[in-house]
Amino acid sequence: MSLLKNKFILLVFGAFILIQTTSLAQRQIYSDSIPFKDRLYYGGNFGMQFGSTTLIDLSPIVGVMITPKFSSGVGVTYQYFKDRYYYGGESTSYGGRVFSRYNILPNIFAHGEYETINFDNNIFGTNEFERIWSNALFLGGGYFAPFGPRGGANFTFLYNVIHDNLRSPYGEPYVIRVGFVL
Repeated sequence: MSLLKNKFILLVFGAFILIQTTSLAQRQIYSDSIPFKDRLYYGGNFGMQFGSTTLIDLSPIVGVMITPKFSSGVGVTYQYFKDRYYYGGESTSYGGRVFSRYNILPNIFAHGEYETINFDNNIFGTNEFERIWSNALFLGGGYFAPFGPRGGANFTFLYNVIHDNLRSPYGEPYVIRVGFVL
């Protein structure tokens, strides 16, 4: 990612932090006072790109508020990729993740996640591909921008501490995600 894009993303992230001063969407959890089904939240990421390169990403999650500041959950990922200019440039990736999140401040959170993705990996130095499973351990944090009584948008910045350039679907160890929760 270029330096200009990184500065733009940081500027947008900073603006969200300065604008959001209250946390209207944070639910209060008092031990067993709220039933399990009311502590659940749903959401995820969705992405699309069309043109000479097509990419469709569906990554739903479900989580549960364990304490007022701590939550955990699971998610699945499905990605479709097609490059019109590359013979055989069509592929799918799929996998799953488990994550935990701790609210440091009402809108700022720390995030940890273990993800495993099955994808077509290019065998280094050849035009051949092999289907492999790739594991990632993401650590980072993010910002929650609330809207409505329960929902909001998550802006998450993660770093894969076990990134392997030759066996990863991600080109870099850094991942930026924008997602929504209800």
